Amino acid sequence: MAVMTSSARPYLNRRLAEFGTTVFAEMSALAASTGAINLGQGFPDTDGPEEVREAAVRALRDGRGNQYPPGPGVPELRAAVSEHQQRFYGLSFDPDTEVLVTAGATEAIAATTLALLEPGDEVVALEPYYDSYAACVAMAGGTRVPVTLRPHEGAFRLDLDELRDAVTDRTRLLLINTPHNPTGTVLTREELTAVAELAVERDLLVVTDEVYEHLVFDGAEHLPLASFPGMRERTVTIGSAGKTLSFTGWKVGWVTAPPALVAAVRSAKQYLTFVASGPFQYAVAVALALPDAYFDGFREDMRARRDLLATGLQEAGFGVYRPAGTYFVTTDIRPLGETDGFAFCRSLPERAGVVAIPNAVFYDDRKAGAPFVRFAFCKRTEVLGEAVRRLTALSAG
Repeated sequence: MAVMTSSARPYLNRRLAEFGTTVFAEMSALAASTGAINLGQGFPDTDGPEEVREAAVRALRDGRGNQYPPGPGVPELRAAVSEHQQRFYGLSFDPDTEVLVTAGATEAIAATTLALLEPGDEVVALEPYYDSYAACVAMAGGTRVPVTLRPHEGAFRLDLDELRDAVTDRTRLLLINTPHNPTGTVLTREELTAVAELAVERDLLVVTDEVYEHLVFDGAEHLPLASFPGMRERTVTIGSAGKTLSFTGWKVGWVTAPPALVAAVRSAKQYLTFVASGPFQYAVAVALALPDAYFDGFREDMRARRDLLATGLQEAGFGVYRPAGTYFVTTDIRPLGETDGFAFCRSLPERAGVVAIPNAVFYDDRKAGAPFVRFAFCKRTEVLGEAVRRLTALSAG
């Protein structure tokens, strides 16, 4: 008797069929197998402040957070997030009804899209975009509509006319990322004003990913979209401790929004992780109250690392887009005689002993992203210096 199998039917559902293993896993595996310097995935190679780490240890020893924390997040962290928004931006959020703690920003994005989208709703997002955006929109049954940031005078800029044209009667929300990963663009006051006016005019919800809010350079200013006229009531703002505190493994993020939007996001979030990162939530509450000197010093340290890597890449023959924010440098490989970022990044560990990420993975239009490659500079200066030394061999060869 024949045994029926399901082998003819794909296991992965159609919504996720286009998504395989992330390029970050592939490139990190290449770094491990070749011993290459990993400037691909965006995580620091040193820990954050010792007093914050010790706060996590104290929470563990005191039995705080070792069991399920409250669903919205521990009160201390929700209060700290509220105080942080008031302190830096003059934005007032009720910690009990307008703050939700999540398992990092990635869960916040997933829970928000799952909560707010109906099948067929369109989401306008700035391309290139962090790869989880596309997957989260797909899981929610939405349709992503990219608006591409294009190179202009040494930076990637938003075409506001293209943004307006992308909005249709089916558009449910705008997904805005500033400071922007991977390009390092920080949207200006004029650009954000135009985004806000469009959202109000078309009655759109807006989700803003602001995880690199404290990493802006050269006089650039991070301006939360929720602070613009008409935006407080329609904006879900996403923040994260990982990028600012250099504890990316703790996976502590948060959402700030009006009560109805927070309640909606929480409805989805409770069926994802339910809760997470209990002891670390107490430590992040301590961290968000650190003095301005910490945030200023962290930004200045990262600016120096940016300059080290960006200058070295330029001297090695890359076209370099010096970022105004984040901790990534986007480069153009065409001056090196290359055009395919995927092939370039897959060969780079053997050729130069360095790992990078092809920006094409952040594009729907892979051709538009083909010549661009992203390097992370959130590494020790000696590591960056050695990476630069290795990469200079490319142009020398």
